[in-house]
Amino acid sequence: MAKNTAHNPEAEHRENLEGASTAGGIMAWAMNRAKPYTPPWLLAGGTGVAGSLAWIPAHGSVGYGVGLTLASVGLTGATWWAGRSTSAQRRLHSAVTVAATSGWFTGMALAGWNSLTFGAYWVGGGALALSWNIRQVMRRNPDAAQAAADADGTLLEKVKLAGTKIRRAEVEPNRVTAQLTLPAGELTNDDVSRALGNIASALDVAPTAVRYLPDPGSARRGDLVVVPRDMLAEVVEWSGPSNVGGSITEPLVIGRYDDGSPLLIWLPGDPETGRNSTHLLIAGGTGSGKGDGALNLLTEIVSRRDVILWLSDPKAFQDFGPLRPGIDWSVEGGAETETMVTALQAAIPARTRWLGQHGYRQWVATAAEQQTDPAHTCRPDGTACGCEGMPFLVAWFEEAANTLRFMGDDAFTGAAQEARSAGIALVISLQRPSHDQMSTSTRASLPSALCFGVDPRDEGFALPPSVLDAGAHPGAWGNRRPGYCYLVTPGVDENRYPSPARTWRFTGQAARVMEQLAAWAARHGARPDPVTAKAAAATVGKAYTERSNGTVADGDQDDDGGSVYESAGRLDVEDDEIDPAAELDQVPAPLADVPFAPPSSELSQEEARAAMDAIVAGFEDDGVMVIGPKDVMAKAAVGRSRAWVSGEFRRMVEDGRLQPTGQSGRYRIVPALAGV
Repeated sequence: MAKNTAHNPEAEHRENLEGASTAGGIMAWAMNRAKPYTPPWLLAGGTGVAGSLAWIPAHGSVGYGVGLTLASVGLTGATWWAGRSTSAQRRLHSAVTVAATSGWFTGMALAGWNSLTFGAYWVGGGALALSWNIRQVMRRNPDAAQAAADADGTLLEKVKLAGTKIRRAEVEPNRVTAQLTLPAGELTNDDVSRALGNIASALDVAPTAVRYLPDPGSARRGDLVVVPRDMLAEVVEWSGPSNVGGSITEPLVIGRYDDGSPLLIWLPGDPETGRNSTHLLIAGGTGSGKGDGALNLLTEIVSRRDVILWLSDPKAFQDFGPLRPGIDWSVEGGAETETMVTALQAAIPARTRWLGQHGYRQWVATAAEQQTDPAHTCRPDGTACGCEGMPFLVAWFEEAANTLRFMGDDAFTGAAQEARSAGIALVISLQRPSHDQMSTSTRASLPSALCFGVDPRDEGFALPPSVLDAGAHPGAWGNRRPGYCYLVTPGVDENRYPSPARTWRFTGQAARVMEQLAAWAARHGARPDPVTAKAAAATVGKAYTERSNGTVADGDQDDDGGSVYESAGRLDVEDDEIDPAAELDQVPAPLADVPFAPPSSELSQEEARAAMDAIVAGFEDDGVMVIGPKDVMAKAAVGRSRAWVSGEFRRMVEDGRLQPTGQSGRYRIVPALAGV
C-alpha cells in the first residue's frame, strides 16, 4: 500500500509553534539561571562608560589626576578596613577588585582610550567579573548541603524527632537558631522540650546551651537555639551602680546575658508601655552566688533618688553592712521582722488612699515629686494640696525562710497580694522556695523570679514550667557556677527567660564603694513620706520612729526636737529617781520601775495586771511590737498561768492596747500615743 505523503499545513504550523515555544522556554530558563551572575559584568560595563565620560573634563589636568589617585588609594584602604569581619579570602578579593577598578578608572580619565587602557579593560575587567562568578559557583556545594541535611535528619531521628523539618537556620557568633516544623499529628512542641537533654548530648554541649522557644500560635513550630560556648565563664567584677541619682523607674542593671546584653530588671510598672509592677523572688542554694546577686540589686536600688528601702536580714547584715546608712529601716530577724511586716501591712492602705486622692492608678515617678496639679485634690475644700511626694518603697526580706519559720508560711501573703498597687515592691530571698516553707498563695503573688543554681528537685519551685520546658536548667549549676542565673520578670522579652545570665561579682574592694554610695543616699536619697511614716509610727510606734539607723520619721518630733512618744510620757522616768544601789539584777529591765514583789502566787490581781502592763510597755520600748502569750511567759513570771495571761491579752484587746494579727496567737501592740 502506498505511503501517504500529502502536505498537512495545520500539523506543520503546530510543530512550528511547539518548536518556538520550546526555544522560548529554553531561553527563559537560561536567562533565569544567568541572572544571579550578571552584577559583576554590569559593574564592569558601567565602569567603562564612567571612565569614558570622566576623560572629557580630566585629560591634561594634573590636579584632577592627583585627586583621582588619592581617591583610589583611600577607597582601597576603606575596603580593606570594612572587610575585617569577613574571611581573609573575601577581604583580599574585594580589595584587589577595588584597587584594579579604581586604578583603571584613574588611568582612563587621564589618558583616554588607547591600546593600554583598551587591553586592560577587556582582559582585566573580564577576568575580575569572571572571578566573582567563580566565587558564586563555589559557594554552592550541593554535596555538603545534602550531607548536612542527612546529618540533621540523623540527629533528629536519634532524639526521637524523626520527620521534623528545619525550615530556616540563622548562624550568628556563638549562636545557632533553627526554625523547626514538626510532623503534623505526630509530634508537638512538648516533645521537643522533652528532647532538649538528648539534643545537648548529641551535640556534646552543656545542658543549658540548648533551648527551645515554641511559637505561641502553633503547637508544632518553634525555634531551636544552640549556644555552644559558655560566654559567661569569665568573671566580671562589679564596677559600681549604673545610674546614680536616676529614677527607680529606669532599669536596674545587675549583670549580663550569655550574648553580652545587659541583665535588666524593673520594679515599678509603666502604664505607657503596659508593664506591670512586680514583686521579686530570689532563689539559690548555698554557694550559688545569691548573695552577690542581692548586692547587685540592692546597690542599684540605693543609688536611685525616688525610693526608700526597708531591709530585714537575720544574718546581722554580714553582707549588707556597708549599705545600712543609706537604708531607711533595717532590722534583724524574728520579732523585729514581724514588726516590720506589720508596719508594711498598715502602710499599704494609707499609700493606696493617697495615690487615689492624687489621681494615680499606680505609682509612677511623678508621684515622688511635690503634688502641684490643681486637678488632684485631697483637701475637703477642693483646693490643690501641694502635698509632699511619695517615693517608691522596696521591702526586702533576706533569708526569708527564717521569717517564715517564725511567722508561718503565709507571713507575706497579704502584703504580696496588695502592695503592688501601693507603690511597694517585695523582694523575698531564700534558698528553697518550697511548699513546706512558703505557701502557694505567696508564691503565686510573686510574678518575678531571679533563680541561681539550685538542687534539680527545686527547679519547679523557682521557675515557671514554661521556662523549664524551654530549656532553663538551674539545677545543672548547683553551686559550681556562682552568679549564673535566670531572670523571669515583666519588661523582659519572654524569649530571654530561658537564656542564662550572670551577675557581677563583689570583692573586698567593693565595700568602700558601697560605703560611699550609702553616704550619698543618706544625703541625697529619698526621705520617708509623711503618709508612710505616719502609718508605720501609728502601728508599731518606737520600732519605727527610733529605728536602728538612728533617724526619726518626719512629723514625729515635738517642739523641743524630742520624740512625741517621749513627750507622751512613755519615757518619763528621770535618772535621779533610780537608786543605783538597788539590787535589780533579778528584775527584768522593762520592769525595773514597777514595784512588785518577786514573782509568786501571792501577787494580787492588781499587782499581776500591773506587771503585765509593764511587760507590754517594755516590749514597746524595745521596739518589739508583735507579741504573744508565750513571749510574756518567757519574759518574766507574773504569778499566773498561761490561761490567765491569755485572758489578759483579751482584756488588752478590748481596751485597745493590743490588736489581733492575721496569725493565731500573735497580737500587735498599739503605741501608747495612738491609743490616747
